[in-house]
Amino acid sequence: MPSQTFTIGELAKEFDLTTRAIRFYEDMGLLAPRRAGLQRIYTSRDRARLTLTLRAKRLGLKLTEAREILDMYDSPRDTAVQLERFLGVLGAHREQLEAQLAELQSNLEEVRAQEKQARTALARASKPKVR
Repeated sequence: MPSQTFTIGELAKEFDLTTRAIRFYEDMGLLAPRRAGLQRIYTSRDRARLTLTLRAKRLGLKLTEAREILDMYDSPRDTAVQLERFLGVLGAHREQLEAQLAELQSNLEEVRAQEKQARTALARASKPKVR
């Protein structure tokens, strides 16, 4: 039974991407479609790699990190090594996100303090002056 194939337009529509974005992922080594003349023919494997690439992107991973992880699963290496590398990438990314979150929380506290001061000042400025 032949495996299912997809055109670039079909994948673009399914994943709500531009064809240019898909070609970019191809240039980055994340996808490797067959060619029939000038037409690209994507396999189920390409579709799965695109799904995983977009998931990695949502997680905030760099495309080079996504490619490295995807390529590990294409090689006959030991699964433990692959999982250790994946956990390392995820752990480093989580630490980066936690640092960004801490900075955002600090900024929010500062914004809240400034809002409180501005409200207090506005309330004082809005009171009628007694003469």
